[in-house]
Amino acid sequence: MNDPAAQRALNTGWLLLAVYLPLGLTLEALHALKVQVYFGSELRRELWTLAHAHGTLLGILCLVFASLGDRAVADTSRRARVSSLLRSGAILMPLGFLFGGILNYEGDPSLAILLVPFGGVLLATALLLAARSAPRN
Repeated sequence: MNDPAAQRALNTGWLLLAVYLPLGLTLEALHALKVQVYFGSELRRELWTLAHAHGTLLGILCLVFASLGDRAVADTSRRARVSSLLRSGAILMPLGFLFGGILNYEGDPSLAILLVPFGGVLLATALLLAARSAPRN
């Protein structure tokens, strides 16, 4: 792979999968063992499940971009921009859910939850930029 933007997206995708797939297994184990830290807060369970789901799916999205990016976004500078936005959003959004479930109290997530909308804006910007750059037939 000669394209640095695609290589970075590929690395990010594999990293996200390597982190968030085992997180899902860990959550299943916490559930099976009825660990109080996990069951003590319904919000924590929900946020950590969202972190697992978003991290896994966004990792797959990064892998898809790595394999299709050169066809979807022909201009190398624009492809690098899309890759950067996509990778940043794919990292920040699940981290916001994960850390939002740590040190939460009284039904409110921690302030780390603010990473979620910020990551979402980065992802939406990347997708819109890619859509505008797609070849027209």
